[in-house]
Amino acid sequence: MNPIRKCKALSLLPLSQHRNCSTLLIKAREKLASLGDGKVSLERDSRTGIATVTLRHQEKRNALSGAMMVQLADIIESLSSWKEGKGLILQAEGDVFCSGGDLTTVKAISNPSDGLLMSTFMHDTVTKLYCSSLLTVCLVHGKAIGGGAELTTATDYRIFTDKGEVSFVQGRMGVVTGWGGGTRLVKLLGASKALELMTVCTKLSAKYSVDIGYANEIVSIDNRYDDAVSWLSSRITHEPEVIHAMKKIVVGARDLPLESSLQNERHLFSPLWGGPANIKALSENIKHK
Repeated sequence: MNPIRKCKALSLLPLSQHRNCSTLLIKAREKLASLGDGKVSLERDSRTGIATVTLRHQEKRNALSGAMMVQLADIIESLSSWKEGKGLILQAEGDVFCSGGDLTTVKAISNPSDGLLMSTFMHDTVTKLYCSSLLTVCLVHGKAIGGGAELTTATDYRIFTDKGEVSFVQGRMGVVTGWGGGTRLVKLLGASKALELMTVCTKLSAKYSVDIGYANEIVSIDNRYDDAVSWLSSRITHEPEVIHAMKKIVVGARDLPLESSLQNERHLFSPLWGGPANIKALSENIKHK
């Protein structure tokens, strides 16, 4: 069986965990790294435990170039070992969240073989974000269309400004979701609603997103980042190891069969029982405060 067929048969874990797909990921990285401009930046705040990932490509409506895809992959990978981290905010500079793939990059890989490489690479990256042990928030200001809409499905929470808008417009371009957004959209909203959003290319306004359970909050445009930090901070007050374990339980319950999820939960519980955070809480009688 060739590597492409093997890759198709594998489960929806980060593809870098599968030896049969490692060759595809290496080839994809080599192909994408030199394509296009733009930047993805990372800032870590050790005081709050919040990392901020920012798409910076305003002149192209924050479309992801190949180079930005590689940068995003490296950032998500680096955060997987941030022991003090608790949360992550994914945002973009300017007044557009993300318009999908950068046209320069798209034209350079506009054939099925290169399309598979790019899709495999982005599946791996975005699945790692989707399964991160940090609590993740996508701050949507301006339009998130195509691949940009797919990115909004990869976080635990979505916070919109009044100008936030999400559209799955892949069908208009003669394709389907290439970054795993279709699968995640079904998990978020159910099969019927996901199919409607993809076939009709519905524009999800901030209010409508809240109404259907896609968005968790609407914040002011001028103070959007600070409001997002405040909103997230109220959900990450526990110790990092406790936050990580809670998130892993939720990911396991979402993606694993029942017995495997329960086993995962037991394994996450036992090291914390009698651990430093637990002993401290017991000594201070925090449970009943």
